[in-house]
Amino acid sequence: MKSMRGVCLGFAMVLVLAAIGCATLQEDLADILSAESGREGALDEPTVIAGIKEALRVGTQNTVLSTSQLDGYLGNQLIRIVIPEQLESMTSTLRQVGLGSRVDELEVGMNRAAELAAAEAREVFWDAITGMTVADAFGILNGDDTAATAYFRSRTQTALRSRFHPIVLEKMNEVGLSRMYGKIADTYNSLPLAGTPQLVDLDEYVTDRALAGLFTALAQEERKIRQDPLARTTDLLRRVFGN
Repeated sequence: MKSMRGVCLGFAMVLVLAAIGCATLQEDLADILSAESGREGALDEPTVIAGIKEALRVGTQNTVLSTSQLDGYLGNQLIRIVIPEQLESMTSTLRQVGLGSRVDELEVGMNRAAELAAAEAREVFWDAITGMTVADAFGILNGDDTAATAYFRSRTQTALRSRFHPIVLEKMNEVGLSRMYGKIADTYNSLPLAGTPQLVDLDEYVTDRALAGLFTALAQEERKIRQDPLARTTDLLRRVFGN
C-alpha cells in the first residue's frame, strides 16, 4: 500500500511539473514532499489524497492561465476558434473580393472573447477538486490517458458553461464581436449575386468552442504526463516513484 501511495503522490507531482515546467514550483513541491516523507506515517491515505488535490489545483490553474493569456486560443492551432462552418461560403466570398481582413478580424475577436472568459474555469475546477473522493483520485491514477480530463469534464462542464456564457457575451461586447459580425454580414449582403448567409448564434458558438478548447488543452497535458518518460527523469520524480 505504501508503494501505491508513493506512485499516487508521484503522479500528482508529474502532473504539475509536466503541465507547468516551473522551476520554482518544482522546488516548492520538493520541499513539501521532503517534509511529508520525513514524518513517520505521514503518507496515510488522507495525506496522499490531499497531495493529489493540491497538485491538480496547481496544474489546472496553470492550464487556465495558458488559455486565458493573450493568444492562448488564437496562437494555439489545437484549440484556435475558427470561423463557423455555416459562414464559410460567406467568408470565402469576402476573401475573394479583397475583404479578408474583416474575416480575420472576426476570427481574432472570437478567440479574444474565449481568452477573456477562460479565467472563469479556475474556481469551477477547484470546486471539483475539493469534492474529489478517494475513489475519484485512484480512478484518475489507474485510468486511461485522459481519465483526469474525463473527471473534470463530468464534474464541471455544466457549471463551466453557465459561467462561460454570460462572460463570453460580455467579452464579445468588449471586443466588438457582434459589431464585426454585423459588418461582414452587411458587406456580404451588399455584394451582387450574394446568397443569403446562414444565421449563427455567435455567442453560443464561441462558448462551445471555448469549453472544447479548455478540455482539449487539459487532455493534451494529461497524455504528455502519462506517456512521456522524459517527464520522470528528475531526481524528485525518481525519488517519488522509488518509494
